[in-house]
Amino acid sequence: MRALILRELRLAGTGGHMLLPLIFFLLVAALFPFAVGPDRPLLARTGGGALWMAALLAALLPVERLIEPDRANGVLDQFAVRGLAEENVAIAKLVGHWLSFGPPLMIAAIPAAALMKLPAALLQRLELGLMVGTPGLAALTLMVAGLTAGLRGSGALAGLLMLPLAVPILIFGAGLAEQENAAGALKLLAAVSLLLVAAAPFVTGAAIRAGRSF
Repeated sequence: MRALILRELRLAGTGGHMLLPLIFFLLVAALFPFAVGPDRPLLARTGGGALWMAALLAALLPVERLIEPDRANGVLDQFAVRGLAEENVAIAKLVGHWLSFGPPLMIAAIPAAALMKLPAALLQRLELGLMVGTPGLAALTLMVAGLTAGLRGSGALAGLLMLPLAVPILIFGAGLAEQENAAGALKLLAAVSLLLVAAAPFVTGAAIRAGRSF
């Protein structure tokens, strides 16, 4: 399992794949004040939601490389021949995907908050939300990648599938960032994220097996 996770991290580090979500996230933070103006109270009310939307789209960026290259190159078939269950492969891909964008995104949130002039209390709630919610985003991205692997125009289709399904994470994450007393939003965010993480290995494993049968 450790070797599979390290392999996923190496693949994420090649070709600048790991940097693209961070660059996108910071660009949103830099451009958002130009769109709404320099009003601090307005940025404080809307900045958390904007950064959560950026985090959602940043998680979606690597969707085409999570499953499809290994499927097309026969790597998934080799794993099956060696006796590796598809669910175990999916767990390794989930952990590798989250490590490649979750913690870096939390670090990038610090300069992003500075660019948007967000208060420190909001930044703390945003960091807590990202820590809890990004595993769910990673799980959702992996499931969508498995379901769309091998399909024409999989990138656009993945976006159409993932964005509606990510609405609960987006609502609870933005609610946690924007409200001072949002214990309920944190619990709901954790519940949704845990549900997605628990379901991802089984959904992705079933999608890999279904794709192999055609």
